Amino acid sequence: MTIWPDPERQLIARYIAGLNLRTTNSRIYYRQALNIFQDVAERHAKLDKDMLVAWLNVSPGRWASTTRLHRTRIIDRFLDHLEETGAIARNPIAALRDACNIKQCKPVWRALASREPDSALAELHQPRQFGSVLGKMMAEHVTLMRNRGYKYTAQTAWLSRFDRFLQLNPALQGQSLGVILEHWSVAKTTRNHPNECEKLKRTLAKILRHQNPSIPPRRPDPRPGKEVAKHWRKPHIYTPADVRRMLDVARSYPSPRAPLRSLSLYTMLLLAYCAGLRRSELARLDLGDVEFRGGTITIRQTKFYKTRILPLPDSVMVELQVYTDARRRAGGSLDPRSGLFWHERRGDRYTKQTVARLLVEVIRRAGLKPPQGRTGPRLHDLRHSMVVNRILEWYKTGINPQDRLPFLATYLGHRDINSTLVYITVTQDLLHHANERFRVLGAPCLNIGPEVPA
Repeated sequence: MTIWPDPERQLIARYIAGLNLRTTNSRIYYRQALNIFQDVAERHAKLDKDMLVAWLNVSPGRWASTTRLHRTRIIDRFLDHLEETGAIARNPIAALRDACNIKQCKPVWRALASREPDSALAELHQPRQFGSVLGKMMAEHVTLMRNRGYKYTAQTAWLSRFDRFLQLNPALQGQSLGVILEHWSVAKTTRNHPNECEKLKRTLAKILRHQNPSIPPRRPDPRPGKEVAKHWRKPHIYTPADVRRMLDVARSYPSPRAPLRSLSLYTMLLLAYCAGLRRSELARLDLGDVEFRGGTITIRQTKFYKTRILPLPDSVMVELQVYTDARRRAGGSLDPRSGLFWHERRGDRYTKQTVARLLVEVIRRAGLKPPQGRTGPRLHDLRHSMVVNRILEWYKTGINPQDRLPFLATYLGHRDINSTLVYITVTQDLLHHANERFRVLGAPCLNIGPEVPA
């Protein structure tokens, strides 16, 4: 095994040869940067922070600041290669990055290139997750809840922010939990912070009761949650005419470099409304999840770890067949595990971020949302609209929605009916049909008639 720096510089030559660089100029740039880096390394006894600073001080005379920052990426990859092959014990940049508890290397290089590298590195330092005096207790609770099958992502975020606050305020670590929570409650002035504090207190109380069951349960305070709920955006209920307009826009979506995209957006929008699918569920659909013979699609391992099989109308299945045929002609993979919504330029499935961005653009082009900003109807409102319009159809056909709500909750992938009730937005049409149903069924009950003597 060759140890770097090697006098013959064979490691640099083999590394560049293995990169399969496309142009001769790229090989020249890599060889120049790595040779200068080794020149500096040979003048130092150790591959440490001082050696990196020395290389950066040599570089300004040769390269502009932007070029030097680009060369640091070449050095990063080379050092990672040396560590993987055992030519060096540890990548010094990775060691500094771990010491600062950050994920990227570029801030470390910028700190080393500053006038005072030590102070700049100290400013980069981030507290480690669950490194406070209460960190072990909170980390054990997160592990316990995840072992029980909960995702526990939001709660972990609250606990992590609280843990970070404790580490940045070491004077509080000797105080009682009540005093610490009082300081935490006034640490931020955002609208949601009181509600987050209430949820955190509830979680900490649960942790303490797990450790000591004799502690009396804490009585929750519903006021912060109600105050936040007052400012929630009300869902926009798309009418059937709005949905038809969006479908027309999706069919004519301009995409000269990806001709399949317009049909992909049309089919995504159709499933988002007709099946009430979330954007993540659209992105995770596989080709094999569509069962044309049975007229169903399978939604696998979504929110709350649920998998459900959804029957779809024949008209929707026809559109899905049209899309899959076009997908096959465009060169899409026929592997049942490949993404249903296939990106022909990338040769892979659409991500949920791309699905959301493109469908929101369709809503904007349909004139239902302003050209810019986060105001106006949202993509998730299609799911709300599906629920409201389905209940309206039940009213029109004489079906009691109360009897069908458990089926609707299952169709949407909810844990219980209470989650589905959140999606029922009272519109004028819905209120009119509900009142009419009460008039027909309830009014005769109020007509008691004359009293019959005993």
